Amino acid sequence: MGTLRYRVHRSPPAPLFFVVGGCSMYLGAALAVELFQQLSPAGVAWLRMLVAALALLAWRRPDRAAWRARRLILAGCFGLVTGLMNVTFYEAIARLPLGTAVAVEFCGPVVVAALGMRTVRDVTALVLAAIGVALIADVRLAGSRTGLLLALLAALMWAAYIVLGKQVARGGSGLDDMSVGFAVASALLCPLAAGTGPAWRSPTLLVLAAGVGLLSTVLPYAFDQVVLRRIDHSQFALLLALLPAAASVVGLLVLRQVPRPEEAAGIVAVTLAVVAAR
Repeated sequence: MGTLRYRVHRSPPAPLFFVVGGCSMYLGAALAVELFQQLSPAGVAWLRMLVAALALLAWRRPDRAAWRARRLILAGCFGLVTGLMNVTFYEAIARLPLGTAVAVEFCGPVVVAALGMRTVRDVTALVLAAIGVALIADVRLAGSRTGLLLALLAALMWAAYIVLGKQVARGGSGLDDMSVGFAVASALLCPLAAGTGPAWRSPTLLVLAAGVGLLSTVLPYAFDQVVLRRIDHSQFALLLALLPAAASVVGLLVLRQVPRPEEAAGIVAVTLAVVAAR
């Protein structure tokens, strides 16, 4: 029992995984911006999924059981939802201000978190997180209706990602099933490869795509599986508010981008929300 307590105590806190995963995700996003100049947003999202699938399959080498029956169906649904989440978000930010798209997409985790609220403390944490994200994202009511619809679809897919991700993690072989799911999604979404033509003629673009897949998908989503095994999906949804806050901190430390006053207030609100959630 003493050993068990020691291991639990020494386990890294869930918010740390989010911060590290968020930093990785936003570094990958910086590479994706370079790809947007020559490839379609949907094509970039498909390449991201393909690279992640190949990397995870080479790393995990799932056994035959992972490709059978219920596990395959659940993994395939999870992978497809993840792929569609990325596709709709990339297409949304091509039509909306980034802050608006981020704020609208965050409605998905907010709904998931709200459905799991049990106490006044939970509700307080959720309100603080929502306010914090809105302040950080710098929401501007501009852009097309198509972009707004795509952002709402991304929110729906994000909510489904959280719920299905918890089911995958609960099985105890989350990373293996994630590998299978991403492979299935890459195959089902292969028509999107039509927007990737220039990449196959340019080693530079392929290297950038590999970087996006590893940094924006493999590392952060692997961390998600670790966290989802430890907490319920409503708490996970609330902790996702750390992602935009992490982006602002990265901008400050790496790019010397000093947060605006309202952005700084948003970071404080998200931090308070995480403290309240714990």
